[in-house]
Amino acid sequence: MANKDVSYYMSLPYTIQIQHINDESGQYYYATVLELDGCQSDGQTVEEAHKNIREAMEGWFETKLEFGDPIPEPITDDDYSGKFVVRVPKSLHRQLAQMAAKEGISLNQYVLYKLSR
Repeated sequence: MANKDVSYYMSLPYTIQIQHINDESGQYYYATVLELDGCQSDGQTVEEAHKNIREAMEGWFETKLEFGDPIPEPITDDDYSGKFVVRVPKSLHRQLAQMAAKEGISLNQYVLYKLSR
């Protein structure tokens, strides 16, 4: 990959989270970037919070690049296999298997159905 500068990182699809806050300091929108620890900003509107978090990201990247610190790249679906193992008590395993059989589907299909609800 070519030189990874601020514009490179700004072009990546980072996960920006904006939350409406109503606390003792008033109402505002608080923005963070899931992958960038400590990168945060706020604004009086969603649009302002988004603009401000993009500016905060630029500063965050500039500082990390200046000091040679690692910069995480965005989380993508390719980072996940779609498989994980969960240990459950035998009684729960039995109960889930019985419910799956009652529905005429596999245990995996039944658990996926229950998790996606």
